[in-house]
Amino acid sequence: MSRITVIGGTGYAGSAIVAEAAARGHEVTSYSRSLPDQQVPNVAYVQGDASDEASLAAVIKGADAVVGALSPRGALADGFRGVYRTIAQLADTARAPLFIVGGYSSLRPAPGAPRFVTDLSHAPAELHAELTSVAALVTDDLPAAPATLEWTLVSPAGGFGAHVPGQRLGHYRVGGDVALQPDGGGEISGADYALGFVDVIEQGSRHRGHINLGY
Repeated sequence: MSRITVIGGTGYAGSAIVAEAAARGHEVTSYSRSLPDQQVPNVAYVQGDASDEASLAAVIKGADAVVGALSPRGALADGFRGVYRTIAQLADTARAPLFIVGGYSSLRPAPGAPRFVTDLSHAPAELHAELTSVAALVTDDLPAAPATLEWTLVSPAGGFGAHVPGQRLGHYRVGGDVALQPDGGGEISGADYALGFVDVIEQGSRHRGHINLGY
């Protein structure tokens, strides 16, 4: 079993990934600003600030895989990309592959087409900065990470989030950076996204790439 550190392990996606990885017997550390009321058995919960490099280094050191499940909201609204650049450097130092929870807007509707983020007229204006920040990870920041860092950005289908939790169906499909369901965005439950996400970690076959999970 692997030692997996989840940065942002109490958010919607992060908590689902923590639960799935722990259920498979992995040694899981969840790092987040606050601790959950209900904790998953056999998970080490560490409370801390994602912008604190020393604390991040402490939970990343010794990990076999690092998961980034942060959102550019609240205290991270401005420093989101900088925090991920730090996480990438620390994961590289630890020689641990980095797996990041992405967004649907980072995907393309067809091979070679512009990413959805290039036209956000369909999204509420208050979400534009957030969607742009997440997409910038795969368009700018991760490609510029050290060449020795293995990374995978995992985008969910458009219908994903705490507002549409869905049910665990026990299956999913995997695509590249082209959305599996470009018309309407498709959907995937939090549990099945976590199922696919941990499968990707265990398979260990993807290096410096962007994929998406959906039904």
